[in-house]
Amino acid sequence: MPPEIATFPRDARRPAAIDQLAAAIDADGGAALAAYQEPLGSNWQLFALIPAAMLKATPFQRDLSAAHLKRLTEVMKKLRRFTEPIVAVRTDGAYWTPNGNHRRAAAIRLGAQTIPAIVIAQPEVAYQILALNTEKAHNLKDKSLEVIRMYRARLEQSPRAAEKDFAFEFERAHFATLGILYENNARFSGGVYAPLLSRVDAFLSKPLGEALAEREERAAQIAHADELLAELVARGKKRGLTHPYLKNYIVARCNPLTRARKNLPACRAALNSLVRALEEFDLGKIHFGQIQSAAQIAAAAAVEP
Repeated sequence: MPPEIATFPRDARRPAAIDQLAAAIDADGGAALAAYQEPLGSNWQLFALIPAAMLKATPFQRDLSAAHLKRLTEVMKKLRRFTEPIVAVRTDGAYWTPNGNHRRAAAIRLGAQTIPAIVIAQPEVAYQILALNTEKAHNLKDKSLEVIRMYRARLEQSPRAAEKDFAFEFERAHFATLGILYENNARFSGGVYAPLLSRVDAFLSKPLGEALAEREERAAQIAHADELLAELVARGKKRGLTHPYLKNYIVARCNPLTRARKNLPACRAALNSLVRALEEFDLGKIHFGQIQSAAQIAAAAAVEP
């Protein structure tokens, strides 16, 4: 047993589930060090040392960032300290890490045999706590892939549950739709379509299985639109329209929601309108200066507080 492991003190005040979790951690070769009630909801949690070999990322969160992991490993190696416990839940004989996956990987890379963790007794919290994970800012691709992976995990567990019941965990409906597209094409330009989708793609009342089928239809509509857009961009480049903002500019011009404020169309109708507009788009009516000006306005808006 590693020298840093101590005996978990017994206390009759805490729930039996906490003692059962502590016993499981000890049986796994770790050590439950303390139980406490967190300050917001007074939920009981454990502070424990978990065998590093039993810790892994949740199957639905974003992939490790090689650059972030490298930087974090270098800093931890220099400090020779592990100062921030990860968050973990015990499930299927292992421990998922919904918050702290880069710290977990860096510590293992540096040879840690046990890792300090705040262990939560309710495994379902792993789906909710990803919203607190801010050690590396999500980009649209990261978030969308994370949500669609979580979506598929929830579908396997609760196929009859309504999609809208998981709105808190998924955060935004269009992340799931874009996640399907990113699964098929890691270089997909999701940011081009996000402004439109974020306004019309809402959570569905249908069971997850039916809802996923509808999301796949929406993803197919967007994929078709993207094929049309790629053709327009290729033709535009032949005319000298080689600006990197060209995709965004064309989709913005074709966006059926440009003048819509209150009465928004349904998602399918909006995407159909986008496809028709792309099919009818006339490259001869735009010039390089328009694209450049639009790009400058967009860039200025992106940095405003």
